Amino acid sequence: MAEEQRVLLKYADQIDPKIAEDYIKVGGYKGLEKARSMDRKALIEEVKKSGLRGRGGAGFNAGMKWSFVPILDEDRYVVCNFDEGEPGTYKDRIICEKNAQALLEGMAICGAAIASNHGYIYCRGEYPFVVETLKEGIQSAKASGALGDFNIEVRMGAGAYVCGEETALIESIEGHRGEPRFKPPFPGVAGLWAHPTVVNNVETFACLPYILTNGAEWFAGIGAAKYPGTKVLTLTGDVVNATYFEVPTDYNLRDVIYKLGGGVKGGKKLKAVQVGGTSGAFIPEQNLDTPIDFDSMSAIGAALGSGAVFVMDETRDIVDIVTRISKFFEHESCGKCNPCREGTWRCREIMEKINAGKAGQKDIDNLMILSRVMKNAALCGLGQAAPIPIDSTLQHFAYEYSCKLN
Repeated sequence: MAEEQRVLLKYADQIDPKIAEDYIKVGGYKGLEKARSMDRKALIEEVKKSGLRGRGGAGFNAGMKWSFVPILDEDRYVVCNFDEGEPGTYKDRIICEKNAQALLEGMAICGAAIASNHGYIYCRGEYPFVVETLKEGIQSAKASGALGDFNIEVRMGAGAYVCGEETALIESIEGHRGEPRFKPPFPGVAGLWAHPTVVNNVETFACLPYILTNGAEWFAGIGAAKYPGTKVLTLTGDVVNATYFEVPTDYNLRDVIYKLGGGVKGGKKLKAVQVGGTSGAFIPEQNLDTPIDFDSMSAIGAALGSGAVFVMDETRDIVDIVTRISKFFEHESCGKCNPCREGTWRCREIMEKINAGKAGQKDIDNLMILSRVMKNAALCGLGQAAPIPIDSTLQHFAYEYSCKLN
């Protein structure tokens, strides 16, 4: 198995994402036509049957998520999470640059499912050029009549990593400081301006046109049975081909790195792979045959997450890398809850002490206790995931820590 299977990126570089007619010529907006001809509940069941699960952190069934939205006499919103703040991750940017119309169509399909005619795309502050592509694409889609009465607005963030969390993102759209909300209520019941809201990311929405056009069974037959479809991966670090790929979800990490990625640079040995972005676990070489699907990754203590694959060769200092990551999380913590605000600061402090060769075993023990508290008590995914790089490297690369203890 050495080839990509492109669905979302099948026509990359062959169509202009800003021009709806280009997309229509290759079958675009047929899925939306079908969705609008279906009963709302039947549409949700079709998405459920496809097995589509969120292409972000939680991996929740998309159709199931939509089914929680109450259809009452009030406004409902479709929100696209295009914050994409994980370092090394740019798969949503690639989808928007190559196939933005699929995102717009997918959001309109979700709108049909929850009886909403208004959507928002929340884009990270570092992507101003992509925002222009999206705005032009929306104008073209509206002018062509493809979107009908479904309206989409683009809002930009200011570069806060925490706004990748859906309630912090909603707060930011509303004009507030980007901080997570206490849950429940969940956004499906009380989201944007306290109205029912569906939040999915770019890749999740972009899958929908192909599910509706080709059928739920077709999508369910691609990749892993419990996490079907394809996944766009971004490959970075000490690898020959540092680029993006779209592969079925039963593809394994070894093939991603050595067949698609061309192997480790300079013929060096591989030391570790971090999957899912900066908050992901470090995976040793012996686990590279694990499929990339959500459940297989979870089974080895990792997470597919954003689909970022960061390769580290044998020369890399694991403790130093994790120290840098701990600084990142301390900087990006919004400070709303004590476990994250104090925990990320303390993690950084201990990691710097270890990295400088000034720590003892007691510091390692404290780090492990701190990790458990943060995972169980932090308000949102930032604080809960911040200790994962520490935990996974203590598990798989304990020798590198012991070498730095005094």
